[in-house]
Amino acid sequence: MDSFSQMIIDAVAQTKNAVVKIDIYKTTNGKYKHAGSGSGFIFSSDGLIFTNCHVIEGADKIMVALLNENEIEASMVGKDPDTDLAILKIYSDGYSMAKLGTTKELQIGQFVIAIGNPYGYQHTITAGVISAIGRTLKTQSGRLVDNVIQTDAALNPGNSGGPMINMEGEVIGVSTASIRGAQGSSFSVSIDTAKEIASQLISTGKVFKAYLGFMLQEVPINNRILRHYHLPNQKGLFVVQIESDSPASRSQIEEGDIIVSFNGKPVESTHDLFKQLTDQSIIDMIDISIIRHTELLNLSVFPVVI
Repeated sequence: MDSFSQMIIDAVAQTKNAVVKIDIYKTTNGKYKHAGSGSGFIFSSDGLIFTNCHVIEGADKIMVALLNENEIEASMVGKDPDTDLAILKIYSDGYSMAKLGTTKELQIGQFVIAIGNPYGYQHTITAGVISAIGRTLKTQSGRLVDNVIQTDAALNPGNSGGPMINMEGEVIGVSTASIRGAQGSSFSVSIDTAKEIASQLISTGKVFKAYLGFMLQEVPINNRILRHYHLPNQKGLFVVQIESDSPASRSQIEEGDIIVSFNGKPVESTHDLFKQLTDQSIIDMIDISIIRHTELLNLSVFPVVI
């Protein structure tokens, strides 16, 4: 067997026992009726599971199937429709935990693997490369979620909620969506974002975050601009689009600007911005620095708590 194939096999082996199939049931005429399925993965020793919010939406009963085919009823810990993430809990044994990685060192072109249950076929593996990082994606709730990873790994109905892993077997994203009609574009919510959401859901059952309304993309900043303005950044956040009737639309920031600082702190990634927006001190007018063409401008924006 070639060494590349063996690397994939080894990476999958580290995670596959943590991947679960999720079936939801709704009550019809007093009886439970199967209403859909998806994927998830166990990330803690006490049976906590990441999945997508849309996978379990409207469920009256949630069943989780392990790799050994044991089925256990799951309880809801919390969900956040704005990032399309939910956390379930099972009381069982016979599973392993997925190792959570980070997206900080991800590179475009890096090889990744998706594990899930498309069309009900358990533990299906697909692979591809990272097409883009630091993207903003509109979720099914209509909100924008930052720090999304775009790949060409095939995702089909039932893959939602499964892990996207690197070649070391570490989870770097939660598979969440593909674009209808697009060829080979799929998306995962960054595991760094998922960790932040999980921390709040586990501790309080809800998520605090402020909303701006920017659709962003991480981009490198010209070295001459960095030197001229003595910026500590290597990258900034390019404003691809501004949502109508949003805090961003009421600011002086324009599409095409590059955000380099937020609330007095440099931002190089959408995760840097996300962390600040989940800080409960973000309730006032915020200073924001942008590059427009070659000019550094200091503007302001008033985030809205959602």
